[in-house]
Amino acid sequence: MALETGKIASGVVDSLKAQPLSLALVVMNLALIGFIYMQGTAFNTQRAENVKLFLEVQREVQKLLSQCIIPPPQTFRPGTFRGPPDEKATGISQSEEGK
Repeated sequence: MALETGKIASGVVDSLKAQPLSLALVVMNLALIGFIYMQGTAFNTQRAENVKLFLEVQREVQKLLSQCIIPPPQTFRPGTFRGPPDEKATGISQSEEGK
């Protein structure tokens, strides 16, 4: 088994010696794969930091909103309707309104 592996390895090295362009292609492919991996890890790291910042800001906003006082809903109570405003409150008489 080791002898066959050695023959295959020496055959690959001999073919790469005979064709330097294929060796350059292999090296460039490995460099491209390495570059893509580095870009992906940098992107994922930056994205994780952005998610943390977003969640922190969202928590702060949620904390501020939880401290807001929400007035209770107004309910209709029978007999509490006052009718139209009177002349003393607005300073406008009913006859002046129609003009």
